[in-house]
Amino acid sequence: MITSVNPYTGEEIFRFLPHSKEETAARIARASRAFESWKKVPVAGRCQLMERAGELLRDRTSEFARTITLEMGKPIAQARAEVEKCAWVCDYYARQAPEQLKPEPFESDAASSFVRYDPLGVILGVMPWNYPFWQVFRFAAPTLCAGNAALLKHASNVWQCGDLIEEVFREAGFPDGAFLHLKIGSKEVPAVIDHPAVRAVSLTGSKPAGSAVASRAGNTIKKSVLELGGSNALVVFEDANLDASLETCIQARFQNTGQSCIAGKRLLLHKEIATEFSRRLCERVAGLSTGDPMQEDTFIAVLAREDLAEDLERQMNASVQAGARIATGGKRRGTFFEPTVLLDVTPGMPAFDQETFGPMLAVSRFGSEQEAVELVNNSQFGLGVSLFTSNTERAQRMIPLLNEGAVFINELVKSDPRLPFGGVKNSGYGRELSREGIREFVNKKTVYFSS
Repeated sequence: MITSVNPYTGEEIFRFLPHSKEETAARIARASRAFESWKKVPVAGRCQLMERAGELLRDRTSEFARTITLEMGKPIAQARAEVEKCAWVCDYYARQAPEQLKPEPFESDAASSFVRYDPLGVILGVMPWNYPFWQVFRFAAPTLCAGNAALLKHASNVWQCGDLIEEVFREAGFPDGAFLHLKIGSKEVPAVIDHPAVRAVSLTGSKPAGSAVASRAGNTIKKSVLELGGSNALVVFEDANLDASLETCIQARFQNTGQSCIAGKRLLLHKEIATEFSRRLCERVAGLSTGDPMQEDTFIAVLAREDLAEDLERQMNASVQAGARIATGGKRRGTFFEPTVLLDVTPGMPAFDQETFGPMLAVSRFGSEQEAVELVNNSQFGLGVSLFTSNTERAQRMIPLLNEGAVFINELVKSDPRLPFGGVKNSGYGRELSREGIREFVNKKTVYFSS
């Protein structure tokens, strides 16, 4: 039995009976049957149903947001924004998929040659708890519009969200089995990947989980897309708009109570503005609204599980022992972790080297452009980086030197349906969203007519 627990109150809110091996196999078979009919539906027809899914999300935003908040503790206003973003990605692919999947002509010695983008089959999505709707929809919307069927293995603490997402696609009119939620644990994932009906897998999660899933997919010659952890840098130069940069850095680190792979976790400040910026930063962080995630004005709530808060506390304490200094915050009570700023953080400390998944910002200093590049790249991760500067030429010089999947200038790193999203190094491979995302799980089929 899997129990869903409200991380703010500690109260049990739901119990689930995991799917047996037989039920899991039956669901995979349903998905396989659905694919055989779904792939024959014209792209325009698929997109009409995706548009309907977006409408359902908007109609039930309050209900879905409440479930998100109850299951993983996201502040309610941010939970509503998450559901609304899911509707946006449905709208985006409903409008753009016909053009993105249209056969593309290529010049050759043939009378006619082109590439078709045909669906692969049943695609498994292994998804995390921190954005329990968004992570799923950014996988499912392009996957389904491309003509594939989708299976969801969701994190066990957000199975209510998984059931609701399945319900959205069913009510929108998708064929029975086109999208199914598998209530299984991580130990059952290898058998699902091995199933001959499953043709590829997409995972958003940790490096160990990504390594395990990619290895299993590789053993069975199946494609995988991985979106793993991140330790994004926020680089503030002396010529930046400091007021705007400060507010953006606050959002980048502390939204979703810091539980985001693309959060700005390492703040790199130019030495000329470091002292003043740090002072103002600590004042703002100390004043952030904390408390009950169901309250509209709460910005920082709780972490999704107590072990996550304990992990963050260990990383903080080890960094302090290595020479970092707690400037504000630093206390934990159960699942609540005070918004925290660590100063004097250097490479070699956990707060710099590791992914910190919670409301803690590590602050370091740099003196030159080259030093900033070296500090950004001194990471096992490579999901994204934000540069804050008024010097466009400086930004242009730095962009090709940064080993990151995305570079945002004077803005926080964020996912947008219109832009490819993904990382390098231990942040994974492949891309989600945009045209690149919908073409990840398709057969890029070359067609050649000699006459």
